[in-house]
Amino acid sequence: MSFEIESDPVLPEVLLVRPARYSDARGWFCETYNDATFRAMGIRPTFVQDNQSYSSKVGTVRGLHFQRPPNSQAKLVRCMRGRILDVAVDLRLSSPTFGRYSVCELTSANGMQVFIPEGFAHGFCTLEPDCEIAYKVSGYHAPASEAGVAFNDPDIGIRWPFPEHAMTLSDKDRNLPRLAKLGPVFGSDFIGRRG
Repeated sequence: MSFEIESDPVLPEVLLVRPARYSDARGWFCETYNDATFRAMGIRPTFVQDNQSYSSKVGTVRGLHFQRPPNSQAKLVRCMRGRILDVAVDLRLSSPTFGRYSVCELTSANGMQVFIPEGFAHGFCTLEPDCEIAYKVSGYHAPASEAGVAFNDPDIGIRWPFPEHAMTLSDKDRNLPRLAKLGPVFGSDFIGRRG
């Protein structure tokens, strides 16, 4: 099989995806996405846009971001260079895991990807300099629907790998509201599972 998939132990809808790598004397090859295979394994959103980011400094935090309905997005995230701590937070109001988070380490060496369904905020912290991240999204960028939650919200309690004073964030991300101030972004009628 080209991919192995396992559910995150904290947030079961968040999936860790391991593409098979085929090595020889030249290096390795892997298939990072196959729509038919992903659909057969239960990951069914249609991805419509590919994004890529570069972060030069260790301790750069991007997030925690999401888009409000009706422009919410599922994401498939991978690290093309470097090493990151990737974070997803459940924002589905009626979910038993509302406000809880999951973390995984994505590196260019391990080739892991993480699938984050609609209804979750997403962010990451760089663990090495010069990190490049690529991610597929199931909805187009919609500036009017952009939103986020504070990376340091004590009600969520994310254990970041660096002290706050040592992290680099944009002014926008540093001023995102706490979860308690968001209101019901993904209300009780929102399913937002695998697509």
